[in-house]
Amino acid sequence: MQCLDSRNGTFKGEEKMESGQQLVQKRVVMVTGAGSGIGRACSLAFAKDGATVVVVDQDEMHGIQTARMVETVGGSAHFIRCDIAEPSQVQHMIETLIGKFGRLDVAVNNAGISGPKGGTVQCTLQDWDRIMAVNLRGAWLCMKHEIPVMLKQGAGVIVNCSSIAGVVGFPDSPAYTASKHGVVGLTQAAALECARSHIRINAVCPGVIQTPMIDRYVNGDERIRKSLAEREPMGRLGNPSEVADAVHWLASDRASFVTGVALPVDGGWLAQ
Repeated sequence: MQCLDSRNGTFKGEEKMESGQQLVQKRVVMVTGAGSGIGRACSLAFAKDGATVVVVDQDEMHGIQTARMVETVGGSAHFIRCDIAEPSQVQHMIETLIGKFGRLDVAVNNAGISGPKGGTVQCTLQDWDRIMAVNLRGAWLCMKHEIPVMLKQGAGVIVNCSSIAGVVGFPDSPAYTASKHGVVGLTQAAALECARSHIRINAVCPGVIQTPMIDRYVNGDERIRKSLAEREPMGRLGNPSEVADAVHWLASDRASFVTGVALPVDGGWLAQ
């Protein structure tokens, strides 16, 4: 059994890297929206360290695919189907996880949707409510149930997935932009609330990443994909694994003094 290090909210006695840096290893890690894209990449990043990964997605087929991939790279996987916009399902998700594993060391609240393209006037109430329900209410509901578990066990790490649209405005995506700004604010508020309880809470803000969400936006028009790549200072789209690496670092002991941060992983987009 591992012992909590009350100085930084991490676990003592874990295996070390050759350099002496600790890995996030042998922990229970939950990833929402894990059926594809960034969520899948995060699941695999933790699995490669031997973590037990709880794969959460509304799409059962893709979620189970990720769970099988986790096992292929050496991790242990357990799939839970959940719509994070539904309070009862989120509560059931956490209860199921704790009932099976007894703890939650790392939570990656990644699930999100983009919605249809259109301006503030064109945005419908239905689209606004759905995007807010998944992206912002969903992140809040997850944290509402994750934090008490981590308080009880004495430590934990949460990483929320925002976006560069959570830092600057994007036209024709008012609900998405507002929801992702909300995730940053929620992350900062919760981080301050939990800072002395050995729970670190941060967010990542991905730029334009090659995911199914971008594929839907491009909709087969490679000119759009090329235009997006050209807008990136690095001249290319990001890879989900590059975001996963940042999430993995934030969840590791190497980020033991980092909380309340909204970390861009954007190829320099926000520096323009």
